[in-house]
Amino acid sequence: MSALLTSELLSHIGDTGPVKEEVVTRRDIRKYSIATGQRLRKFLDGDEAPPMFHVSLFWDVVELDQLSPDGVSIDGLLPKFPLEKAMAGGLKIDYYQSIFPGDILTANRTLTDIYEKQGSKGPIIFYEVIMEVKNKAGEPVLTEKTTRLLR
Repeated sequence: MSALLTSELLSHIGDTGPVKEEVVTRRDIRKYSIATGQRLRKFLDGDEAPPMFHVSLFWDVVELDQLSPDGVSIDGLLPKFPLEKAMAGGLKIDYYQSIFPGDILTANRTLTDIYEKQGSKGPIIFYEVIMEVKNKAGEPVLTEKTTRLLR
């Protein structure tokens, strides 16, 4: 164990956030599709959600003063880390079925790993969060694994 990753910090591995539920609307699909430059008519008409549509679907909507300095909502799932400069480390999404208007989706997030590596400019903390999205019938829609780095 390193000096940065205490047993108390590592004890948060396995923590889960509250289950969030959202209704997918045709309008939201259309807005996302136009904003991201989709070209397929099924996306532009809102008949089916394009890849990555889900990413912001479950984000908290908060007042501006509740955002971190880099403009991100503070993630209540995560413990207080000794390093704070966050960077993207990776995103892996496994899709099992398409998302359609009217779908009622639930998302459950779990902190699955915390580890440290030594970089050329000092220690780097990595953490991984897995989000499982299911439909109203409880069938898997997608699994998203996010890796973030802290310096």
